[in-house]
Parts: sequence; C-alpha cells; structure tokens
Amino acid sequence: MGTSVTITVVHTDVGEAKEAVRCAFDEMSKISDLLSVYKEKSEVSALNRNGLYERASAELIEVIERASYYSELSDGAFDVTVLPVLDLWEEKLGGGKVPTSEEIDKALGLVNYKNIAIEKGGIRFKKKGMGITLAGIAKGYVVDKAIEALKQKNIRHALVNAGGDIRVIGTKVKGAPWRVAVRDPQNKRESITIVKLRDRAIATSGCYERYLGKEAWARRQSVSHVINSKTGQPVQGPISSTVVAKKAIDTDTLATIILIVGTNKGMELIERLDGVEALVITDKGKVIRSGNFQRYESSR
Repeated sequence: MGTSVTITVVHTDVGEAKEAVRCAFDEMSKISDLLSVYKEKSEVSALNRNGLYERASAELIEVIERASYYSELSDGAFDVTVLPVLDLWEEKLGGGKVPTSEEIDKALGLVNYKNIAIEKGGIRFKKKGMGITLAGIAKGYVVDKAIEALKQKNIRHALVNAGGDIRVIGTKVKGAPWRVAVRDPQNKRESITIVKLRDRAIATSGCYERYLGKEAWARRQSVSHVINSKTGQPVQGPISSTVVAKKAIDTDTLATIILIVGTNKGMELIERLDGVEALVITDKGKVIRSGNFQRYESSR
C-alpha cells in the first residue's frame, strides 16, 4: 500500500496473538493485491487496461459502491475515475511543466463515477480510456478488513495503523482508551491534540508532504497529490483534515473529501453525518473542530 503498517494486539496468550496478527496481515495483503493500481495482476489494473472485469471480487465491488456513495455525497468532488487527470499531472510535472487547460478539460471528459457499471458480477467502464484509482478509500478499507480478521480470532484489544489510517478494537488496557496524536503539520515534533479511541477509526489526510510527479519535489513544485475531480486541479484547501468515525473506510475517504471541498463545505458535510467528527487545520494554521470532536480529545 505504499506505507508502513503496524498491528498491535493486547492479549494474554502470545501464541494466539501472533497467529491473529499473521491472519490480519495475510488479509491485508490479499485485499491490497486486488485493489492496487500499481500491481499488474490486480483486478483494478486489469479493469483499467481492458475497461472491463467480468468476475470482480466482492471486495472490489464493495469499495467501488462505497466510493460512488461518497461521490454523490460530495457532488462529484471525490471520484475514483480521476486517474486520467492524475496521470496527466504526473506526466507533465515529470517533464517540468504543468498541463494546459485544454489538456485538463480533455482528461476531465473521462472522469465520471456514473460511467462505472456494475452488472452481472462484473465491472465495466462506459467510456473508452477511463481508469480508476482507489487512493483515498482503499487503505481505510484494508484496515477494516484487518480488524475483521482480528475479531474472527477473538481479539478484543487491538490497533491497526496503515500509515496514519487507524482503527482500534476495544480499549488498550484496563478500560484505558487507545491514544492517537494528531501531528502539527507545521511542526512535526509537536501534536495538535491527543485523541482517545475505543472501537473507532481515525484518519488524517494532508497536503504538506506528498507531491505529484517524480521530479516535483526535486524541482520544489509544491503540487498536492489530491485532485479535485470536478476542476482537474490540485487542491489548495486546508493543510490537513482529521476524521473520527466507526470505520476506517469512512475516515479515509472523508478526510480526503474535506481537503477537496475546503474547510467550510467539508465541515458542513461532517455535521450532517451521524457518529462522525472532524478537526481541520486551515491554510492559515487555524484549528477548527466539528461540534462534538472535543469529546474524543485527551487532556494529555
């Protein structure tokens, strides 16, 4: 998944704990192999090459359906069919240029989640040249599948962390919640707050350390890796967004959506959702919390 993954289990039997962790990692590896855009033999890669995948796994269908739900919720700002635009930006930045408005408009002609058809157990694109990337949703889903694997092994206290996409089972020890620091993007040695979690997920998405294009960083072209699927432009919204919810697939996606639609629209969306809270750091460094986010915060 392009990131480090850790699984922490609190259990009385070391052997049982290790077996559960092994099963969870196996499940994560299996799902990653299905959903990766970088692995040639994955279902996603085959779909992108051929525009059709006839016997899609239940996992791929589930992720695409959830992605479509969030596309509707964000009025199309989040869209997994944005891959042609991402590819365009990476190609141009790799050559030290930026795409023209005409090139972006042409790529945007291939971006529309409504042109993904799921039928008879298969998936197909309605337009030739389309492609999907599950960045912004797949990592959270993989974390959720790892949690399911741990639960099947009767694990009651655990934390799965895939590069900042985190979900926990129960408490850590003796009723004490799991504690997760939300890093200050402007000072990596400091944290904005400490979040207390019990049977919840948390994810932070930011525009402060990843860049599009292989040479973008070397050229100091600060171009966000998150693209607005409606405009075809890299986002210029909040520095980071943190979301707490029940499942990691939702925190992963919603944290990305807030970056795309901006602080005001993003927080309005969060306030409409049950059981979801968010913390946003604006481009001016201001920290904004949703109505009930503070109930998750620790006094340190």
